[in-house]
Amino acid sequence: MPNVIDENGDVVREAPVHELFSDSAVSSHAIFRAVHRELANARAGTASTKKRDEVAGGGKKPWRQKGTGRARQGSIRSPQWRHGGVVFGPQPRSFSEGLNKRERRAAFLAVLAERFRSDAVTFIDAASFAPTKTGECLRLFFGDRKGARNAPLTLVVHAKSEKNGAAIARASRNLQRVAVTDDGALDVKDLLRFERLVLTTAAYDALVERLARSR
Repeated sequence: MPNVIDENGDVVREAPVHELFSDSAVSSHAIFRAVHRELANARAGTASTKKRDEVAGGGKKPWRQKGTGRARQGSIRSPQWRHGGVVFGPQPRSFSEGLNKRERRAAFLAVLAERFRSDAVTFIDAASFAPTKTGECLRLFFGDRKGARNAPLTLVVHAKSEKNGAAIARASRNLQRVAVTDDGALDVKDLLRFERLVLTTAAYDALVERLARSR
């Protein structure tokens, strides 16, 4: 069972894990598809080149059709010219992929359950924890500077509605091995990337409520 720590980093109790995370076997391919979708949907797809009719200039025929000894040319903006248009170049597009809600939920639940089974989750009661300095978060998450150097990559998750969430994010942003997000932005790739999760009790309750509602 995950430990619950207070604002001083002391373990105050152990928290039981919700039955949602007791049995959540899912194929690795479903997890792959969920991560692939998240990465694809994050792509901007704004790469763009101009075709010959979009490049400014080139309205005049550079030289007459016959009699010059040179190859015939219709525009200085043709693709073979420097500063001419690009043939089959990239155009703005969407890379977004779809995945049904049930499969997304199953992949998220399976990876989060694996984190609980690996004892890689810690709870913090952040109702009264409003840090103003980086050192406060460093002591809370790692104990001291030496422990922070070799510490696992840590993701701190607070509830979106939690009033102290912004304070935790601000005080933690100079810690190299710590990232902070809210329960609404947490996704599968984050769960796989970070070796340790620190969930506020409010964030955990919000996740359980959301996952139970979408069952």
